[in-house]
Amino acid sequence: MKIEDSIIMNDETPDGVLFTIKGRIDSVYALPIQEKLEEAIKNGVTKIILNMSQVEFLSSAGIRVILKTHRDLKKAGGTFGIEKPSSNVKNVLGMAALNELLI
Repeated sequence: MKIEDSIIMNDETPDGVLFTIKGRIDSVYALPIQEKLEEAIKNGVTKIILNMSQVEFLSSAGIRVILKTHRDLKKAGGTFGIEKPSSNVKNVLGMAALNELLI
């Protein structure tokens, strides 16, 4: 998988964007994903939803990206959430006690 294939913008609304992430969110893919999410926020997006149904692996680097995006949107008065987390994502976020905050 190429880095640019790790995230796909699926749907845009006037105030938000739905991103579908697939594959791994690890130290290799976390930074490019973070950059795309930051770019959306910089361009005025106030609502971001991550569809993580196709994520096979979520590392601590991926968790950092998710938490940073959540924090940045909250500061901007926006909202952030995860929909359709894969079982692996659900397990990792559960172990980090982040399910209630993000899902």
